[in-house]
Amino acid sequence: MNRNVSLIGAPTDVGAGARGASMGPEALRVARIGPLLGEMGLDVVDRGNLTGPANPWLPPVEGYRHFDEVLAWNRAVHEAVYAELQTGRFPILLGGDHCLGLGSISAVARHCRGTGQKLRVLWLDAHADFNTDQITPSGNIHGMPVACLCGYGPRPLVEIGGHVPALSPKWVKQIGIRSVDAGEKQLLYDAGLEVFDMRYIDEMGMRHTMELALATMDASTHLHVSFDVDFLDPSFAPGVGTTVMGGPTYREAQLCMEMIADTGRLASLDVMELNPALDVRNRTAEVAVDMVQSLFGKSTLVRRPAR
Repeated sequence: MNRNVSLIGAPTDVGAGARGASMGPEALRVARIGPLLGEMGLDVVDRGNLTGPANPWLPPVEGYRHFDEVLAWNRAVHEAVYAELQTGRFPILLGGDHCLGLGSISAVARHCRGTGQKLRVLWLDAHADFNTDQITPSGNIHGMPVACLCGYGPRPLVEIGGHVPALSPKWVKQIGIRSVDAGEKQLLYDAGLEVFDMRYIDEMGMRHTMELALATMDASTHLHVSFDVDFLDPSFAPGVGTTVMGGPTYREAQLCMEMIADTGRLASLDVMELNPALDVRNRTAEVAVDMVQSLFGKSTLVRRPAR
């Protein structure tokens, strides 16, 4: 795993339905994400925060809320993440709402096209985020980034990375899903996304789930994890705008992160949707940072490589 890490703050909530995710990057810094990763032997550089338009807090227009603002922020994220990858560093995007996954992952896809690497994306989330303007119940674009990455969306958004679609649905594995809008269900099915929802995890366990989700990777794989903090059960991570009960427990989530770390293929990361306005004494930010440490190999014991 690349040990040269760049933190990129994206303080905006233009794609969300609740205000507050714009404060997420600073809450993660208060939880000492940089210093704690540094103590693990990583070379951590904090690039500060990107800038973009303010949240106008307006109703949807033709199925989208804040379209121009979302586009501007995603273009800024795309260029920042791509620049870090081009210099050989590991970008961690500190969100911000999850619409920004469009800019981040399109940058990773662009990078992989240039290097010839195989891209795989793990989308850790309570929500599928596979809406379009035709089926969205809210118009909030944080519910649309996976659809846009797979080519379902307006031309300015789907073309950010210079290639349409940025991703094949076969490259994406969604884990922890437990809230899918009515129209999304059919579109997910038609697109062929592999979704490990909470029923699957309940029946088969997190270990088996992650074994399947990670099975197609090899030495040429660039693994990107897009970690929406609402992936976690709100009983221990309440600081998100769209809580959904019944998520992974603390230990299930830790196992998920530790198994990702074991692959050694993780090369870029989003930490999204942290909303300090809804948190309790920054508890959710601290849990999120704990999970990120596990992604980079934090463990209870020194473990022997599997034979």
